[in-house]
Amino acid sequence: MKIILKYLLVLSFILLVSCNSKKNAFGLEDEIYVLADSLEYQELKLALESVFELEINTPLPEKIFTLKFSQLKDLDRIKNRKNIVIVAPLSSGSEVSNFINQIIDDSIKSLFQTEEDFFLTKNDLWAKNQLVTLISAESMQELEFKILKNKDKLLYTYQKKSNDRLKESLYNAKYEKKEIEGLLLRDFGWVIYVQADFKLAKKDNDNNFVWLRRSPNSDMERWIFVHWIDNATPAYLNIDSIKNIRNRLTEKYYQTSDDSAFVIIAKDFLTWNEVNFNGRYAILTQGLWDLNVKGMGGPFINYTFYDENTKRLYMLDGSIYAPKYYKRNLIQQVDVLLQSFLTKEELSKDRIDELLDSIDESVKF
Repeated sequence: MKIILKYLLVLSFILLVSCNSKKNAFGLEDEIYVLADSLEYQELKLALESVFELEINTPLPEKIFTLKFSQLKDLDRIKNRKNIVIVAPLSSGSEVSNFINQIIDDSIKSLFQTEEDFFLTKNDLWAKNQLVTLISAESMQELEFKILKNKDKLLYTYQKKSNDRLKESLYNAKYEKKEIEGLLLRDFGWVIYVQADFKLAKKDNDNNFVWLRRSPNSDMERWIFVHWIDNATPAYLNIDSIKNIRNRLTEKYYQTSDDSAFVIIAKDFLTWNEVNFNGRYAILTQGLWDLNVKGMGGPFINYTFYDENTKRLYMLDGSIYAPKYYKRNLIQQVDVLLQSFLTKEELSKDRIDELLDSIDESVKF
């Protein structure tokens, strides 16, 4: 009980402290620290891993998150980490169970006991840009069921928080190529955030295609393309059309330097889901790209959606070529950049004026 009272006092003090006095959370984006009793963690381990340690193929399997087990005595060491999960049954009598019972009120306890979909999330609890989640239920069996039942929501919660943190670091006006963004806005009526180290590799006005490229001819390339079809219909929003459109584009634009080979979608590990892309229904496609003659490849991510205002079908696509490196974080960075896409109708007048004023007509792209 002494250790519970100690950390209860620490928690109570922290909750009274202004958020402005907290330091930024630190650690790797793909690590989640799980605060639990050792025996209870062993019982819940498979369920937690099935939620957070999903694998993506890049083409080697990489985990979306990696779980780091911690006990209550480790709280001082981990409380400034970016991602934390606190998990225990309400009635087990373990240190973490007692800790949860001490820091929640009766209304929250009732929700843990009665609501299968309820888990408690807290932003900035011990540090800025931190996400802490409490997951509990009356018994171990009910707790395991709750974790598995809410696996999609739990994973999404941590992915979204991670993306939000990444946006803060990537969307930096100091390293923004506004002159390219202004050009895209003026000529095509949309904009996407362009980092300083990206180059405008291709701007095909006739075929509605723009290619942004980072570190060409290196061992860590990133490619982004935007393609759109005017006077389209939502009928294109199906996986067969998306595969056909993407393969047609990459065959035309993603060729080897001697034009002897081109990029296609690999047959293995292709997935697609219905998602919300900035308020629009979209198809999210993820998988691997390959050359038609083999020899190189990597992961890609693709959003395809219909914009009602412009009657356009948009395809936003990001690819990675980094054979010597882990690619989980690289594909997340590309994903976050794709999500910066906005049409002219979604921009304020001040932002439009700012970007158009940034165009330098003397610069050749």
